[in-house]
Amino acid sequence: MKSINETNFNGKKVLVRVDYNVPLNDQFEVTDTTRIERTIKTVNKITGDGGVAILMSHLGRPKGEPNEKFSLQHIIGKCSEILGKPVAFLGDVTDKETEAKINKLKAGEIGLLENLRFHKEEEAGDVEFAKAIARLGDTYVNDAFGTAHREHASTATIAQFFKGNCFAGYLLYEEAMNLEKVLSEPTEPFLAIIGGSKVSSKLDIINNLLTKVDTLIVAGGMSYTFLHAMGVNIGNSIYEPDMVETARGIIRKAHLRGVDIFCPIDNICADKFSEDADIYVTTQNHIPDGWEGMDIGPRTIRKFASIIKGAKTILWNGPVGVFEMDKFGKGTQSIALCVAVATMAGAFSLIGGGDSIAAINKYNLQNFVSYISTGGGAMLEYLEGKELPGIKALNVYEK
Repeated sequence: MKSINETNFNGKKVLVRVDYNVPLNDQFEVTDTTRIERTIKTVNKITGDGGVAILMSHLGRPKGEPNEKFSLQHIIGKCSEILGKPVAFLGDVTDKETEAKINKLKAGEIGLLENLRFHKEEEAGDVEFAKAIARLGDTYVNDAFGTAHREHASTATIAQFFKGNCFAGYLLYEEAMNLEKVLSEPTEPFLAIIGGSKVSSKLDIINNLLTKVDTLIVAGGMSYTFLHAMGVNIGNSIYEPDMVETARGIIRKAHLRGVDIFCPIDNICADKFSEDADIYVTTQNHIPDGWEGMDIGPRTIRKFASIIKGAKTILWNGPVGVFEMDKFGKGTQSIALCVAVATMAGAFSLIGGGDSIAAINKYNLQNFVSYISTGGGAMLEYLEGKELPGIKALNVYEK
C-alpha cells in the first residue's frame, strides 16, 4: 500500500474513509472518542499540506434508509473538539447542495458527510454509488481499518475511480504493518495467547497461527473445550460439545508441527456465575461437578508467566478469565502484566480484540505494549490469513 506520506495534498479535495461508528448515549452524546482520536494524525497531514479533508463514515445499522437516530450530525461537535478545528456538516452524498458546500471549503478545512449507510448501495458495494461519492474529491484515502474487511462502496469499490491517487491513512497503514510484522516477520520465539469463550470463533485464527508460532497458549472459556478433549473433568464450565473433536485435531496438528501448546493446569472455580460466588481452586485441574471454571489458577499463572518471559514476539487476543468481575480477574491481570514486562525487556507485543484492549486499559498498561489493534472484525480476518477488500483495492489501484 502507498502511505499518505508518499504524497502532498496541497490544493486537493481529499475523500477520507474513516470509521466513526462511535457509541452514543440516549442523548446522542459520544461516550468513547477513541475512533475519532486515532484519525487525528491523518486529518492533520491532509489539512497541514493545504488540502481539504472530506470525511465519510457509517454509524450504526440504519438498514439502507435515512434515520435521524444514526445521523453523523450528532457527532459534529465532538469531531470538532477532538480534531481541534471546526468540522462542517456537508449533508448526504447525493444531495445537490453537498458538492456546493464542499467547494466552499478552504484549504486546511474539514467537512463530514452524512452516514453512508443511509443508502443500501453502500453495503452492496454498488459501482454507481461509489462513482457518486468519488465525484466529490480529487484523491481517496482509506483510514478505516475497522471496515477494511467489508467490500462496500466507500471502502473498496471507490478506489477504481482514483487510480494512482488512492492511499492508506496512517491508522490503516499502521494496523496492517504491525499485524504483518507479527504474522510474516516475527522475531522468535513467537508466542500467541488466544482466549475468549468460543473455539468456533477463533478456529481459523488458531489454524493459521499454527503455521507461524513456536508456542500457543489457549485459555479463557474456550480452554474448557480443549481440557474436555484431553479427558479432564470440567464440571459445569462453558464448552462447545461439537468442537471437542476439532480441539483434539488442533492439539495433534500442533504436535506434528512442533508447536508447544499449553492449556490451564489449575483453575479458579465458582459455584455460580456471580461476583459473590463461593470459590474453589483446583489442584489436579479436574473441576468437580457443580462448579465452573472462571479464571486460571496460581500454578497456571506461574507457568504462563515463564513462557511469556521467554517470548520475543507476543500476540494476545482474548482474556483468560471473567476479568469483568474483579474476583476472577487475577489471571487476565497477570497476563497483561507479564506481556508488559516482556515488552519492556525487548519483545514486540500486539494486543487485539475488544476484551483484551479493555483489560489492558483496566490495568493501565496501554503504554507498556508495542501496539494495540482496534480493528475488531478486520483484525480477526487478517489474523485468519484473509485478504481484506479495503486493502486489496488500494493495492490494485495504487498505480
